Amino acid sequence: MGTILSRGVAEIIERDHLEQALRSGKKLRVKFGIDPTAPDLHLGHTVPLRKLRQFQDAGHKAVLIIGDFTAAIGDPSGRSETRRPLTDKEVRQNMKAYLAQAAKVIDVKKAEVRWNSEWHRKEGSAAMLKLAAASTIQQVLERADFKKRLDEQQDISVLEMLYPLFQGYDSVKVSADVEIGGTDQTFNLLMGRRVQRHFGLPEQDVVTLPLLEGTDGIRKMSKSFGNVIPLRAAPTDMFGKVMAVPDALIKKYFELLTDVAPAITLQPRDAKLLLARTIVGIYHGERAGKAAEEEFVRVFSRKELPRQLPEIRLPTADMTVVEAVLASGLAKSRSEARRLVMQGAVRVNNEVKKDPDARMRFSGGEVLKIGKRHFVKVKV
Repeated sequence: MGTILSRGVAEIIERDHLEQALRSGKKLRVKFGIDPTAPDLHLGHTVPLRKLRQFQDAGHKAVLIIGDFTAAIGDPSGRSETRRPLTDKEVRQNMKAYLAQAAKVIDVKKAEVRWNSEWHRKEGSAAMLKLAAASTIQQVLERADFKKRLDEQQDISVLEMLYPLFQGYDSVKVSADVEIGGTDQTFNLLMGRRVQRHFGLPEQDVVTLPLLEGTDGIRKMSKSFGNVIPLRAAPTDMFGKVMAVPDALIKKYFELLTDVAPAITLQPRDAKLLLARTIVGIYHGERAGKAAEEEFVRVFSRKELPRQLPEIRLPTADMTVVEAVLASGLAKSRSEARRLVMQGAVRVNNEVKKDPDARMRFSGGEVLKIGKRHFVKVKV
């Protein structure tokens, strides 16, 4: 019980009630919902999934809600503008890989997996009116992100205002005893308690978890910010991305993403190597974690080339440096390619190229290095 209620927990509502329920031996129904708004899960998603697994390991029922209905609306939590609604096709495509990725953290076979379209698409206007009566406009507008948008005269759609009610209704339909979510979900989780009370059910306890900062070390991990570490990243790529995380986040990453005690006695680089090896080991296996560490040390400490280099075929042997960078696919635009060259971030056979317009003649076999971590072998 100690790990469930302490490790990586921001707040528990109501703590005394949840402690009593855990001591009672009752098998609790612990809910976590995720909207398939993108095809890949990242390490930030695993924070609540890992907490859900802790409840599973303690003998409780994990209830995983796949929000295929609510994904089409878009959760307004933390948003400064209205999210573009997803099409049914986009939602279906994103749903396909979600369970396979979640299975790397929770025991999906023992979990109760529900799609919230099961009830939201079937129930009629009368049920929706009863649900809407669970809250008021004033209560919904209390949330900080809505207040901010009103102050900035940004639109708030009616669908967004209904989103917390829909999420709360999920708790009614699955009889949730506990709901897990990030601190940015607090309003929605508390709305679940209100909706359950409105429908005459016991109120769920709420466990909120810290948000995981991404590789930039500033904003929460999100595809929108380009700072994610995807679960489906290759072992060496995952290892390198963890190593790029600022030292100040090492302890937090250990606490939220592993079962290992934070390595506070180690030097930051050694602690980060242990962290990266552990995380890669969780999602790709222990051997892959060790191999990724060996490759990282070989390339970034001993300055050797990676054992396996992706190959690119240039459209012509004679081209400028900026054209070669653009052809490599490692720059999204000509302006970005030019900026990388002028910053000294581009090397050909370990020779820095700073003139973006300098012409080069490639014969094949040259190694193009862009930044610290990206290598490609040239073919012509």
